[in-house]
Amino acid sequence: MWISLLKSKIHRATVTGASLDYEGSLTISADLAERVYLLPYERILISNMNNGHRFETYVIYGPAGKGCIELNGATARLGEIGDRLTIMSFAQLEKEEAARHKPSVILVDERNQIVRASY
Repeated sequence: MWISLLKSKIHRATVTGASLDYEGSLTISADLAERVYLLPYERILISNMNNGHRFETYVIYGPAGKGCIELNGATARLGEIGDRLTIMSFAQLEKEEAARHKPSVILVDERNQIVRASY
């Protein structure tokens, strides 16, 4: 049996940019993505805390240390600069592995600086 569990989470990330003309995806500062083991092109689920929208896209790494969280393509219509997002990815685990699994989670402040981490 396979169970889908939370793998990675960036909580309360602040949208820093949006580009409707981009091909699509969510740009995340590489250091933040790597901290929770998100890979480039990995499928993610995003929840916008300001407007309630939930949507899926994939990760693109942005410059490390810049705190960028940018909505690209159609997702640019689902939020505004300053909105707070929860960014999540999930893993399919066998039942035995799921019993030991702990997700990688970071909480960030309004400048997307890490406030708390758990692994």
